[in-house]
Amino acid sequence: MEIIHKTGRRKKAIARVFLKEGKGEIIINKKELNTYFTVPTLQYKVMQPFTLTDNVGVYDIMATVKGGGVKGQAEAIRLAISKALTEIDPEYRLILKPEGLLMRDPRMVERKKFGQKKARKKYQFSKR
Repeated sequence: MEIIHKTGRRKKAIARVFLKEGKGEIIINKKELNTYFTVPTLQYKVMQPFTLTDNVGVYDIMATVKGGGVKGQAEAIRLAISKALTEIDPEYRLILKPEGLLMRDPRMVERKKFGQKKARKKYQFSKR
């Protein structure tokens, strides 16, 4: 099996994932999964496509991710892994799609408007 390359995005985070058969090693930006994502919920998010498709420990992952925060990066990696798994076996699509793992989350930060403090917050109005 050759190396499969997919990208995933979430907010400002962009992840590039290279998936190949192996022992289940996950390396993100030249670090192990446990050292890059120290919070267990973020580790779970990255491993979610594998647990749903019963492929834990079957594929090696080498990912590079930049931009955004840690949660956005974890979800970008999750999307890229899900895309790569569906390319390996189209049957996985039936498992991953109902969980929402194949959909790019379009929510982005709303821009700040001029004459206002933030995107929606206004400066305090003074009548007198």
